[in-house]
Amino acid sequence: MELLLQAIIQGVVQGLTEFLPISSSAHLILLPRLLGWDDPFLTSAEFDVMLHLGTLGALLVYFWRDLIRLGIAWLASIRHRRLGEDPDRRLAWLLLLTVIPAALVGALFEDFFDETFRDVLLVIPLLLVVGAGMLAFGERFGRRDRGLDKLRVRDALVIGMAQALALFPGISRSGVTIAAGLVLGLDRAAAARFAFLMGIPIIAGAGLWKLRVIVAGETSAFEPLVLAAGMTASALAGLAAIAFLLRYLRTRSTGIFIVYRLLFAAVAAVLLITR
Repeated sequence: MELLLQAIIQGVVQGLTEFLPISSSAHLILLPRLLGWDDPFLTSAEFDVMLHLGTLGALLVYFWRDLIRLGIAWLASIRHRRLGEDPDRRLAWLLLLTVIPAALVGALFEDFFDETFRDVLLVIPLLLVVGAGMLAFGERFGRRDRGLDKLRVRDALVIGMAQALALFPGISRSGVTIAAGLVLGLDRAAAARFAFLMGIPIIAGAGLWKLRVIVAGETSAFEPLVLAAGMTASALAGLAAIAFLLRYLRTRSTGIFIVYRLLFAAVAAVLLITR
């Protein structure tokens, strides 16, 4: 029962922090250690994959209409061999373009980052502060006067390259891509929406990449019920986080998340030093 409860808590944490710009990796690495939980949560690739499947499910459920529309537009652009004036055709190709930088960096260096920062824990609070600085920079210097219909090819490439920085635990994939979007002039809601849509292939790809460890024969440290509970909690929390953030950023800044990141970094650093 204790393991089941811990799995649910981990799922909720994953779902919320994957989409709120506060870093899921930092929370998932630090919280079990700070709470003194057993080792399986720290090392299980299988549990990690299930949490990613949960957040992927949240994205697919929330954006299913967008995905169908963009998929149809993308196929039409291939059939007619032109984008024309259709904003959906253009957006579909721009989303695919953002995948390239993060996919290349992730395939080459993800294992290195995972192994390095799971051991050098005190670097993570510092990266939480760096991520807060990125958001603050975007808020301070971004014009926030463009929607997704004004997105350019170079914008997509820059945001895609920024997404690769999320391999550093503490930076936050949603945080760094939203910050990049703000710097490039996107309004807050458009930056968040683009960050979530471009996250679908990345999260799916990361899950499939890690699945290779399970297929290779890793012995599960968890009962199926524990895995299912973590995945379900991750999906439900993720769905709530997506809906909340898109609504919140229509009228408010990311300031509350900047403050949270700084506070969490300070608390985590103190606890890690004094443990």
